[in-house]
Amino acid sequence: MYETRSALSGRIRVIDGVRERRLIVAGDTLSVMPLDGDWSRVRDEYWWHALAMVPLPPRPSVLLIGLGGGTQIHLLGKLAQPRAISVIERDPAILRIARDWFGLAAIGGVEYLCGNAESVIPSLAGARRRFDYIMEDAAYADEPERSRGLALSAASLVAPGGVLVLNRHLRTDAAGLVTLMRSRFARVTQRRVRRGGENVLICCAVPANATAVVGGLSG
Repeated sequence: MYETRSALSGRIRVIDGVRERRLIVAGDTLSVMPLDGDWSRVRDEYWWHALAMVPLPPRPSVLLIGLGGGTQIHLLGKLAQPRAISVIERDPAILRIARDWFGLAAIGGVEYLCGNAESVIPSLAGARRRFDYIMEDAAYADEPERSRGLALSAASLVAPGGVLVLNRHLRTDAAGLVTLMRSRFARVTQRRVRRGGENVLICCAVPANATAVVGGLSG
């Protein structure tokens, strides 16, 4: 359907199958979109699991770190009805393709922040922005140093009653990251998306700073 090359992401392809459209970047599938509008077929994929595994407040504020084709933006509209969505995406080419080929141009009210997450997150923290639901999908299969640094930065943006979900590769940094995040959150759980698969979702809830505030109020 469409192909281009980006200095940041390499080869980018949009491919249509019989029932779905896929965004392929450097050989990996970053997003899917059903061509017939039936999103129920995505139930077994990590985008759906990342929302289904956590309790969300009504109309949450959302931050997505890593856009891909925007699969989770579509799912959020169906499963959570957020009041606001912000997205960090480093590659302008990915953002254009998501809008042109994956239906995001028709979805209003989304704040797109184009830049490296390592630069954008401190700006959001400095502005005291906080989010009820954060999905960090930008460091999958990265080296532990970047994986852990980005996760800790994202943790600073979680609202007191919010959650942070991290998508990681089973054989890179998933186990070490679970241990690290337990120093920042009272509840940290993990879920392997598929038996035999490599995606591990790490859910971090009840930030330590929120626990301290509650303890101070109750004392």
